[in-house]
Amino acid sequence: MAAYLQWRRFVFFDKELVKEPLGNDGAAPAAAPASGPAASKFLCLPPGITVCDSGRGSLVFGDMEGQIWFLPRSLQLTGFQAYKLRVTHLYQLKQHNILASVGEDEEGINPLVKIWNLEKRDGGNPLCTRIFPAIPGTEPTVVSCLTVHENLNFMAIGFTDGSVTLNKGDITRDRHSKTQILHKGNYPVTGLAFRQAGKTTHLFVVTTENVQSYIVSGKDYPRVELDTHGCGLRCSALSDPSQDLQFIVAGDECVYLYQPDERGPCFAFEGHKLIAHWFRGYLVIVSRDRKVSPKSEFTSRDSQSSDKQILNIYDLCNKFIAYSAVFEDVVDVLAEWGSLYVLTRDGRVHALQEKDTQTKLEMLFKKNLFEMAINLAKSQHLDSDGLAQIFMQYGDHLYSKGNHDGAVQQYIRTIGKLEPSYVIRKFLDAQRIHNLTAYLQTLHRQSLANADHTTLLLNCYTKLKDSSKLEEFIKTKSESEVHFDVETAIKVLRQAGYYSHALYLAENHAHHEWYLKIQLEDIKNYQEALRYIGKLPFEQAESNMKRYGKILMHHIPEQTTQLLKGLCTDYQPSLEGRGDREAPGCRANSEEFIPIFANNPRELKAFLEHMSEVQPDSPQGIYDTLLELRLQNWAHEKDPQVKEKLHAEAISLLKSGRFCDVFDKALVLCQMHDFQDGVLYLYEQGKLFQQIMHYHMQHEQYRQVIAVCERHGEQEPSLWEQALSYFARKEEDCKEYVAAVLKHIESKNLMPPLLVVQTLAHNSTATLSVIRDYLVQKLQKQSQQIAQDELRVRRYREETTRIRQEIQELKASPKIFQKTKCSICNSALELPSVHFLCGHSFHQHCFESYSESDADCPTCLPENRKVMDMIRAQEQKRDLHDQFQHQLKCSNDSFSVIADYFGRGVFNKLTLLTDPPTARLTASLEAGLQRDLLMHSRRGT
Repeated sequence: MAAYLQWRRFVFFDKELVKEPLGNDGAAPAAAPASGPAASKFLCLPPGITVCDSGRGSLVFGDMEGQIWFLPRSLQLTGFQAYKLRVTHLYQLKQHNILASVGEDEEGINPLVKIWNLEKRDGGNPLCTRIFPAIPGTEPTVVSCLTVHENLNFMAIGFTDGSVTLNKGDITRDRHSKTQILHKGNYPVTGLAFRQAGKTTHLFVVTTENVQSYIVSGKDYPRVELDTHGCGLRCSALSDPSQDLQFIVAGDECVYLYQPDERGPCFAFEGHKLIAHWFRGYLVIVSRDRKVSPKSEFTSRDSQSSDKQILNIYDLCNKFIAYSAVFEDVVDVLAEWGSLYVLTRDGRVHALQEKDTQTKLEMLFKKNLFEMAINLAKSQHLDSDGLAQIFMQYGDHLYSKGNHDGAVQQYIRTIGKLEPSYVIRKFLDAQRIHNLTAYLQTLHRQSLANADHTTLLLNCYTKLKDSSKLEEFIKTKSESEVHFDVETAIKVLRQAGYYSHALYLAENHAHHEWYLKIQLEDIKNYQEALRYIGKLPFEQAESNMKRYGKILMHHIPEQTTQLLKGLCTDYQPSLEGRGDREAPGCRANSEEFIPIFANNPRELKAFLEHMSEVQPDSPQGIYDTLLELRLQNWAHEKDPQVKEKLHAEAISLLKSGRFCDVFDKALVLCQMHDFQDGVLYLYEQGKLFQQIMHYHMQHEQYRQVIAVCERHGEQEPSLWEQALSYFARKEEDCKEYVAAVLKHIESKNLMPPLLVVQTLAHNSTATLSVIRDYLVQKLQKQSQQIAQDELRVRRYREETTRIRQEIQELKASPKIFQKTKCSICNSALELPSVHFLCGHSFHQHCFESYSESDADCPTCLPENRKVMDMIRAQEQKRDLHDQFQHQLKCSNDSFSVIADYFGRGVFNKLTLLTDPPTARLTASLEAGLQRDLLMHSRRGT
């Protein structure tokens, strides 16, 4: 129960007397100036007004003369005669232009109910669609109250004898309506009200002694007794949906609110209640201070006509009195056109115009009633911007009073509307850090915080050393519940030294770089960092190993090497609790991780050997580095046995065939580490015989020089010449090696003797005895060759002479064919036969069977063809001067090459166009003669 004495009083309504209109312009009822040219008279209603109602844009009055008056917004009063005697009750529907009235047409207790259709006219008056007696039975009684349902299907009439009739059906027509007695009692009925909830219709019935409700939308009309005390006439009303359509009963001690099945809250508003009305969320009560029994409303109302009455407008939601004023003898209170109208007995109409929301709020602000202003704004459905402004002003007020806790609570309610920096600046003092923390927490929960707010909040936690709040803030269950920038939070926590909290955020939100930075740079937990990298997906594990591999290798080399081996072969993330590792893994480029092992040669060797064994198609850099590492170990090793082992490993790697495409790089590595066997092997593989020779010459390895010449001299004969030149320039006695070289040069005829003599002339120790045997043998061979050449020349001259004679004979004398046998079948010749100038004879059938052409002798044709091919080849190669130069340079016997090209006619005289014709003719004759000599024959028969 709430005592109204504790409620504050305000003047949220403006009171004005309604003036008569200045013209028919339809202006709203308002107060006119009291004097001056625009002054107007107060509006005065006809005397004898007994009942009032409002709706559909008009105020409706009934008087003792039986007339019903309508006062529209234009204030042009109109009326018509509805009853012959008096009008006792009116009910204007709000959703239909239908008016229900109760009155008397003749003396006696015989009230009639009339239903008026205000939209239709009958002789200028509203159309009366239905008339029926109000009394339910034969016993006379007085109508005390009337109500109609807005759906026009229910109408209830209460009587002073305690009975209630229910008219069910279309109330505007007799034949579609049915009347029955719903309630009988011993106490006068003082109030009725229909309440619609879904498809269920309730009827509240209040008497002077009790309150009941009926369900009238079903059968049997079940009844519920709600209370055992009632109220007087016009002291009940039905609230609007803001109060859940509760039935209000205003007793002398309290005002009660009822649901259809139970009693609700009550309010202790003292005074004898005369009128109860509900207006736009307000409860309007007209009362007298003097205690008068509610029953006197039926008997002694006239005796109290001169009493002053108090009108109070209560805001039940916000618990304050919105308006309070004293009136003289109030007839009724009506609501229309957004205002309240109070009708007094003197016929005056008082308008109560509610102030606008902003004005009411300003009045509350002046009194620092911010809580009440907030509640009022909410009940008036003020927008969020307006509410935020109130919260801000309330917060400023509390802040100025030193109530920082209360102020921050109000500022929290402005989040989303008020700039956060406005609040943050007020609480930056260290003594107010708790308030700032509360505000920032709420800012994050509403996902309106930026990175700076997150930084500030975390700094507040760390300054307060409130680990529990800090953990509650950062340990969210899912990514969708995170209300802050995770990376910013990690930075702040790391800077403040809360490494475990920073690690939690980094791990749960997949900020791998921050997690590893904290583990490696702050906590120095290298084992955990390596384990974490092993859990990451391939791409992230690869990038982080490239970034942090050197640090990990420096502190935990073995474990780091193992992870790198897996990363470069068949990487599978080490996911705890997951056994399906059959999916094919990824493989990183092992060559890119070699720099990580810069200061760890032992782990580098293990890594490289593992990659070369497990993954033969590793990048070339793996084998290059492995070779360099083995050569370094071999060069610095002192133990002979270990050095020999390392030597074998290096040679084995060189012979693996992995350095064919990078021959130069391997050669440079071997030369840098003075690995002679490797250098020589690579020279030999690259067929660099000159370099092998020079290598042995630089190291003065005479026997190896001879060995190289013997092994590769066939492929590159110039090696012997270089060897001779080398030994010729040596000052020490190299006769043995010079003799060996000269022997091979002489056997292969590699150098002219004069060049040999010139080469050995550079050796100051070489004597003539060194080359005496060589020169003697050379001269003897040349003498023999001269003799053979002279004999061959003589034979060629004799042959040429013989051929010339034979040609002359063929040209000058006849040829006698004396052959008696066929040259093919050796049978005796028979005619017809075929004879050739070469001396061969054939049967004609043998010739036709074996000959390839009619002009060639079958027996001489093979030899002649060889000669012709030689002649043709000579003609084709006659102009090949470049080939001649190359063969002359490379041949051991230059004279034979020149002789061969002489024989081909390369050096024959060219026949120019400027030569005399006789010369050309002689040349052509000589060419024909040569052709005839080669063919030796001419076809004859």
